[in-house]
Amino acid sequence: MLSRRQIVEAGCATGVLAMAAGSPLIAAVVDPSTLRRRPDAQPSSPYDAAPVAGQVAARPRVLVDPTVDAALVTRARAAFDRHRGRIARPETVAIIDFAKSSSEPRFYLLDTNSGRVTRHLVAHGRGSDPAHTGFLQRFSNAIGSEASSSGGYVVSTYYQGKYGRSMRVCGLDPSNSNAEARSIVVHTAWYAEPDVILQMGRLGRSEGCFALPHQSLQEALARLGPGHFLYADRIA
Repeated sequence: MLSRRQIVEAGCATGVLAMAAGSPLIAAVVDPSTLRRRPDAQPSSPYDAAPVAGQVAARPRVLVDPTVDAALVTRARAAFDRHRGRIARPETVAIIDFAKSSSEPRFYLLDTNSGRVTRHLVAHGRGSDPAHTGFLQRFSNAIGSEASSSGGYVVSTYYQGKYGRSMRVCGLDPSNSNAEARSIVVHTAWYAEPDVILQMGRLGRSEGCFALPHQSLQEALARLGPGHFLYADRIA
C-alpha cells in the first residue's frame, strides 16, 4: 500500500497509482458490519457492492443524502470506474453539484463505507458566471478562462499558499485536463463564507478553484487528502 508520503510526492506526474488491495469499498447504503465477505471479494466501486453469493443484503443503515442528485452520483460512479487506477484512497469521495446555486451547500463529502454525507458551500469560477447570478452558466477548461471545469479529479498534494493550507488537484478528463496549468486547487476564501450569502444572497466567485468556507476546508483537508477522488458536474 502506498504511504501518504509516497502519494504526496507522486503528485500528478506518476501516471497510474495502483489501488491498494483490500481498500474499504463497502456499499454506501449498507452497514458494513452486517455483511460477511470473503477475503478476496471486492466490489467494483465505492458506490455499489453485491453481497456474497447466498447472502441477503442487510437493511440500509445510512442512505446517501437525498439532496445529492442521483443522476450526478451515477456520473461520478462512472468517472470513478474510468479512473480507478489513479485513485489510491477510495474511502471518501467529493461530489460537487454545480446545478445548485452558490447559496446552497453543494460540495458533498461521501464516506463510502457508511454512506454518511456532509454538505458544504463552495464557490464557482467567475468565468462560469460573468453576471454573478449565483448559478454556474458554463464550464471551461481554457487557460485564462477563470471558469470552473467539469469532470473527475484526484487530489495530489497539500501545500501552503495565499489562503493557507490547501490542496492541489489533477484533472483526469479532457474537460479538466488543464487543472494543473491553471493552478486549480481546493482552498478557503473570505468570499466563500456563509455571511457573504447574508449580505449578497450568493457566494463570491473564484478563478476556477474550489473555494470553501474555512471550517469546511478543515474537514476536507482531514478527509479528502492526496489520492482521493473529486467529481464536479451539473445535470441539465
